[in-house]
Amino acid sequence: MQFLDRHTNFVKQTAAGLGFDFCGIATAGFLNEDARRLEAWLKNGMHGNMDYMQKHFDLRTDPQKLVPGARSVITLLINYFPEEKQQQGGVKISKYAWGKDYHEVIRAKLNNFLNIIKKEIGDFAGRGFVDSAPVLEKTWAQKSGLGWIGKNGNLINKKQGSFFFIATLITDIALQADDTITKDYCGTCTKCIDACPTEAILPDKVVNGSKCISYFTIELKDALIPGDMKGKFDNWLFGCDVCQDVCPWNRFAKPNTEAAFNPIPEILNYTEKDWNELTEEKFKLIFSDSPIKRTKFKGIKRNLQFLNSHE
Repeated sequence: MQFLDRHTNFVKQTAAGLGFDFCGIATAGFLNEDARRLEAWLKNGMHGNMDYMQKHFDLRTDPQKLVPGARSVITLLINYFPEEKQQQGGVKISKYAWGKDYHEVIRAKLNNFLNIIKKEIGDFAGRGFVDSAPVLEKTWAQKSGLGWIGKNGNLINKKQGSFFFIATLITDIALQADDTITKDYCGTCTKCIDACPTEAILPDKVVNGSKCISYFTIELKDALIPGDMKGKFDNWLFGCDVCQDVCPWNRFAKPNTEAAFNPIPEILNYTEKDWNELTEEKFKLIFSDSPIKRTKFKGIKRNLQFLNSHE
């Protein structure tokens, strides 16, 4: 028990020292309820063309398939809420993509985190994940007491809202688990459901991914965006923050302190004219370290064309 407490305290202190805003721990185990929910979501085609969601189903619901002998799941949150604002009237970019690619930033922190813990505790099996593997990170975050899943499908933290990146570390070391948050603090609020431009947020905490603006502007690789979405994008060029912007819990959001997430000046200052005149060469130069590169130049041009044709 003494080792358990000491190791747990060290893990949490190390996380704070590396700039993670919150750290929670859950006991590794099969996610029975999530398996049923994910199966129904996929069966109803709510993943659209995101075929990767259907792959590795067993890995998503059983951490021991990712790390044999897994005993603990550590969840880390890092705030990305910006102090700055985009200029009014231009095209909109989701806040998570304003700075450097979070995958690279957080992966470096995770590797450092793992190395420091191993020096203190001794060698152990552990794998870190940042939104790039079949891990149900929001479920593990809830199980580790860091928040609850809101009606918009996002993890909401009572102290600071939902503008967080989530990193997950699955290990075979025993740690003291935190209490799961079982209460739904959304209550009767339906602001995110009412505000969603494409009606992608359904009752019972179900989000139809195939109707989400983020899906159309990032995930969808087709040459054209479906015409029935005409006039519904509210000028979002990459991603969408509507459901987070209207969430009352985000009144507690605080500006992040991670220099790597400082906004790229063009994202804050570009007018629609600037975006339309952007060349591929300039795109690659400006957004080489940005999540925006994921949609590639042709994706941005397609999205712009869609916005321009339906203004």
